[in-house]
Amino acid sequence: MATQYKLKDITKLSLKNGQKQEAEVEGIEGGKVLLVKAQDGLHAMSPNCTHYGAPLVKGIVTGDGRITCPWHGACFKIATGDVEDAPALDPLAKFKVEEKEDGVYITGEESVIKAGRCKGTIKCSVKPNEAEHTIIVGAGGGAQGAIEELRIGGYTGKITVIGREPYLPIDRTKLSKALITDLKAIQWRPEEFYKEGNVDMITGETVSSVDFDAKKVSTEGGKSFNYTKLILASGGLPKFLPMEGLNGKDLGNVFQLRGLGDVQEIMKAAGEDGGKKVVVIGSSFIGMEAGNALAGKKHDVTIIGMEEEPMERVMGKKVGAIFRKILEKNGVKFKLSAGVEKGLPSKSDSSKIGAVTLKDGTELPADLVIEGVGIRPSTDYLKDNSKITLEKDGSVKVDEKFQLPGVKDVYAIGDIATYPYHGPSGAGKPVRIEHWDVAQNAGRSVARTIISPSAPPKSFIPVFWSALGGQLRYCGHTPQGFDDVVIQGETDVSEGKQSFVAYYTKGEEVVAVASLMKDPYMAQSAELMRRGKMPTKGELQKGVEILEISVPAEVRI
Repeated sequence: MATQYKLKDITKLSLKNGQKQEAEVEGIEGGKVLLVKAQDGLHAMSPNCTHYGAPLVKGIVTGDGRITCPWHGACFKIATGDVEDAPALDPLAKFKVEEKEDGVYITGEESVIKAGRCKGTIKCSVKPNEAEHTIIVGAGGGAQGAIEELRIGGYTGKITVIGREPYLPIDRTKLSKALITDLKAIQWRPEEFYKEGNVDMITGETVSSVDFDAKKVSTEGGKSFNYTKLILASGGLPKFLPMEGLNGKDLGNVFQLRGLGDVQEIMKAAGEDGGKKVVVIGSSFIGMEAGNALAGKKHDVTIIGMEEEPMERVMGKKVGAIFRKILEKNGVKFKLSAGVEKGLPSKSDSSKIGAVTLKDGTELPADLVIEGVGIRPSTDYLKDNSKITLEKDGSVKVDEKFQLPGVKDVYAIGDIATYPYHGPSGAGKPVRIEHWDVAQNAGRSVARTIISPSAPPKSFIPVFWSALGGQLRYCGHTPQGFDDVVIQGETDVSEGKQSFVAYYTKGEEVVAVASLMKDPYMAQSAELMRRGKMPTKGELQKGVEILEISVPAEVRI
């Protein structure tokens, strides 16, 4: 039952538009709420993001009535608490707030105030409309975003999800960042959640073909399903190097890192006592995260990269060098500007890897090898389809609404989709972005189009994050490249106090922003980018502080 509670040390409601204040709730141990003034309305809501618990008092309030998480860019509608942007799934709880003579009060249930969120639900009160059937191929972040947005948005048709992995959708980002092996710790929703929403979750089944004329999906297991709307969200497939000993066939203890099973096998080979010699091939984000996590478990880790600095293609040499030094402090060794020749069998067990040989003759001992050398779009089931032509990389080209041109009622999202990018310097250039956040936002966008076909496509800026000895945030994209990086803050890692913002520029335009331990700069930048209000390179160099720029209501992308 809802009860009225007084807020501690809050005597009156005096916030201005855009201002926030966190307040303790008297009579509830640990109970807190966030007071927000937006669009001339005063609101009381959950104080923390429902994704990973970031304090929303440090978030960004926008002129169109949204609040953005300072960590990973999740966005909520202030008036309702509903999720607007990924990666959060659960909405914020909202509470009635009023000012009295003796102070300020909220009205709510104690359990909800303590929980700090509303329990997300897609429960259906009526049987699905059999005449409408949306099939989703794939069960990753894009699928999860589509499922939740369809049901929350009022879609009453049938929903069937066909996933090749043997489990329900998971928080895949935790695999490389933390090497978590427990399915329950990373599964987004319990089985009952989907049952209540009348969502048929088919796991461990691979789609083999799609007949766009007959509107039918077939699987390798001999099943077929008819659809009225189809969302292709089949994700990516990790690559092995096509080299002797490293192709995934010749020797054991050579791993990819994509699914839960991969992490379980890696940790089984690594053991719990540390001390194993681990070679990671690939110095981009997956390789860097996995290497850092294993070094933290006291293993001897060497990362091999083709570039002069790790993550150089995305982050540039300057920032890449900072993260190399951070990982070196954690005990990771690097072999950069290096090419891999082959893998050699172990002298004690010829069925397993024993070393990795580089093109310069260097031999790196290895008890296990992890290959983080990229993925390819999982579109084999579309290769022989006469209705579409895949892009050179195997992806599917779509429009701003993620629709396949010339194919009615079909959408593609996530790792398989090449879509027009309209962020800074994008100019509609087709891009394929392998970010969890992008996939989930695209899923939500498609769901809204299915529910309201005339609605404009969802506007969002790509966001990703990483844990590399500090909390890295990144927003934007660089389809036209970048020609300079403006770095502001502390970059010396010798004392472990690194904290900076890096602005990636093309001419005078800021096209991407990375921050390390400098929240909420990334979240603020993403909101400014959506509105075409990001300062220029010259303005930043003259001292313009982006956190002092108010975020207007109008969205321009």
